[in-house]
Amino acid sequence: MGKEIKKIAVYGKGGIGKSTTTSNISAALVEAGYKVLQFGCDPKSDSTNTLRDGKYIPTVLDLLRQNAKVDAHDAIFQGFKGVYCVEAGGPAPGVGCAGRGIITAVELLKQQHIFEELDLDYVIFDVLGDVVCGGFAVPIREGIAEHVFTVSSSDFMAIYAANNLMKGIQKYSNTGGALFGGVIANSINNQYQQAILDDFVQQTGTQVVEYIPRSITVTQAELSGRTTIEAQPNSKQADVYRSLAKKIHDHTESKVPTPLDIDALREWSAKWADQLLAIESGEVRDIKSAI
Repeated sequence: MGKEIKKIAVYGKGGIGKSTTTSNISAALVEAGYKVLQFGCDPKSDSTNTLRDGKYIPTVLDLLRQNAKVDAHDAIFQGFKGVYCVEAGGPAPGVGCAGRGIITAVELLKQQHIFEELDLDYVIFDVLGDVVCGGFAVPIREGIAEHVFTVSSSDFMAIYAANNLMKGIQKYSNTGGALFGGVIANSINNQYQQAILDDFVQQTGTQVVEYIPRSITVTQAELSGRTTIEAQPNSKQADVYRSLAKKIHDHTESKVPTPLDIDALREWSAKWADQLLAIESGEVRDIKSAI
């Protein structure tokens, strides 16, 4: 009987900083001595780049297109401090479903018992959160992941994607699906941005796991092809990611969220639009009194 592997899925809409956040979580965990495999589920296949000095790796679907019989080891590469990296890949442009790559890649690694062979502590799935159906829902629907987190800013479309993810989790919760661990609040530099997300998690019965500020440190690190943990290990931003990784490590109990229906979400966002207008005009000076 092998040790328990903690399986986590991190979702988020495109461009929200999902892969940046996930890679820094992975880097912080391997830095702390854990064995981690990061599983990129975005068809762009760039989830693990900053763990490998900006280098792309062959995807599972790439290998399968070359040879129907693939040794899963050929899809596994090591990066920063030995972190294992896998990219599911996607179909040729305009052909097929991008989510199929996730299904195929997960099945290949499961059939060949790769997770157990590598004696992993963590498998972290980095999943595109704009669409929570088909292959993109696999980590939730089939219980491949135990705990799901979403990266969100205070922008409406990021919150809309997070709310949709919660709907997917709620739908599959009665059939053994993964449950929700919380929101990773990204690009939070103002009090009102934090207040918006605090209110959203209260409305949906969830929690904010960590507040991550927008920082030039992250930009510099990514331009050099590395995570913040590797490029700027002594920075405040690196410590924020270490704090997030520790909270995820300590997290044991996820739950079923209570997402808002579209009318309630629109009503909620319209309320915040009015509050921000009042703050901007000077009618309201204290953000707490605007809530």
